[in-house]
Amino acid sequence: MSLLQQTIAQIKPLDTDAYEKGKAYIDSLAKPPESLGKLEKLAAQLAGIHGEGFPKLTNKTVIVCAGDHGVCEEGVTTNPQSVTVFQTLSFPKGKTGVCAIAKSVGANVVVVDVGVKEDLPEDAGVILKKVKYGTDNMAKGPAMTYEEAIRSIEVGIETALDQITAGADVLATGEMGIGNTTPSAAILAVLENRPAIDVTGFGAGVGEGGIAYKASVIDRSIAQNQPDATDIIDVLAKVGGLEIGAMAGVMLAAAAARKPVVIDGYISTISALIAATLAPAAKQYMIASHASEEPGAKIAAARLGVEPMLHMNMRLGEGSGAALAFPILDAALAMVNEMATYDEAAALLEK
Repeated sequence: MSLLQQTIAQIKPLDTDAYEKGKAYIDSLAKPPESLGKLEKLAAQLAGIHGEGFPKLTNKTVIVCAGDHGVCEEGVTTNPQSVTVFQTLSFPKGKTGVCAIAKSVGANVVVVDVGVKEDLPEDAGVILKKVKYGTDNMAKGPAMTYEEAIRSIEVGIETALDQITAGADVLATGEMGIGNTTPSAAILAVLENRPAIDVTGFGAGVGEGGIAYKASVIDRSIAQNQPDATDIIDVLAKVGGLEIGAMAGVMLAAAAARKPVVIDGYISTISALIAATLAPAAKQYMIASHASEEPGAKIAAARLGVEPMLHMNMRLGEGSGAALAFPILDAALAMVNEMATYDEAAALLEK
């Protein structure tokens, strides 16, 4: 049995008994029912994930998956692909957007090379698990083979399990890959069976042809490769990205280990769709952080059935929105750990 199959087999639904006990305790707190809104739902979800009361989320880790995209040859972005290398090497130095936010909330950031076009130095602080040197140009043929798509998911699984073994209590997904909103939109267009223009946005910098040209490249790629919408790995292989697969693997590993995983914006949500298609119960371990500015993000979130907590007009990626959401998880747990119940409050008044 492959690592992917083993991981999927280990994913179980939330512990409904723990969820209901958690919800009952939240309802007993000294406050009007549901007056803390989404914090209450989040705390109950965390109890169901943990299985024994409410967890402690002391060690927070953002896993950034990095890979390049052959479709950049089509001029879908103004950013040079060399930015992928530069930024990937900047994560261990703590000099990126997600690193700044993660530092402010006490989270760790690790970066894994799943498919950067260049070889990275072994001493750069990057986890080296390269599947291939970037995807192939999906406008001319499949982005990768079926086996490479599976391997990209397994890289995410391996990386997540290593972090969990090292003590991570909660994970978040991030990515680095110039051009990766193009395959993200392609995957969503296939799953939704709708024209690419409906789910295509500016990204980190759209090419000279604008959004309409970018969407036409996506439509051409789908027509060229004919991905099978009923086989999510075929879709990933034909019009996806290596880091997109790896983030899906992170989510599957978190679910298998009964750990919550915070998903970032548009690209992470596409990965979440992949993970939830492979293992529907995995969705119960996901926490949606922020609503990306990309037009496809809302469509992807609706398809996944999640509602992002934050509306910050962000579209950086890297896991920046996910890191920003960590304090909300802390607040949900502070609610159950610090607030008095009605009975406790009444006892205090009697003294």
